[in-house]
Amino acid sequence: MNGTHICHEHNLSRRRPDQRSFGVRVGLRPADPFVKLVGHDWHKEHWYATERERDEAFAEMSGRHAFSRIGDEPALVFERVERS
Repeated sequence: MNGTHICHEHNLSRRRPDQRSFGVRVGLRPADPFVKLVGHDWHKEHWYATERERDEAFAEMSGRHAFSRIGDEPALVFERVERS
């Protein structure tokens, strides 16, 4: 448990991050200028308890932004991932 002790796990309203197996990895396109600031290997992962929760979040994250202009391309790359 990574040094974290939880006395009464049944009181948790959500699963701990290490108990969530379905994720979305968010990264940058290689040609994105922001790569110069954060590096080519930058990414952020969001974890979910079920595949359905992950897929719903994936659809929301990767969807076209309501205020995007015609011709705008998303700067982020989204990928479904799973822990074994």
